Amino acid sequence: MLPPDFRKAVRDSGLGERVLCIAKHPRWKCLTGFGLSRVAEFENELDREERVALERGQDFDRDLRAQQLYGFARVPFDDSGRFILPERFFKLGALTDAAFFQGGGKQFTIWSPDVLAEMGAGWEDAQEACLDLAQQARNGKGRK
Repeated sequence: MLPPDFRKAVRDSGLGERVLCIAKHPRWKCLTGFGLSRVAEFENELDREERVALERGQDFDRDLRAQQLYGFARVPFDDSGRFILPERFFKLGALTDAAFFQGGGKQFTIWSPDVLAEMGAGWEDAQEACLDLAQQARNGKGRK
């Protein structure tokens, strides 16, 4: 289920459509979620990433990066945020029986709590938030 705060942001970003876009994160073992309006930014993002790579003297595989950006699934969700995650994303995001939604802005991430717990320095706040929500759910006080 898409949490309420994320649900509103995705719906607003999708010009009122209840469509969640889901993709594998290009670096981390998690998923990304975003609204439909972000797709309009992909070409500019590709141009920027290519320019930065060239300035740094690094290789940039535009075709691969384009496949990563455009390889998302469009998943409808209902008013309560329920959606059906395509099967392949369980493996790509290492998801089993729980998921932690993190972030905001143009996109957010969807983590397996076990994978998030293994992330290194800089992830402490997300890790603690995940643990806190899991404890609330065990106590029957968390969001369902």
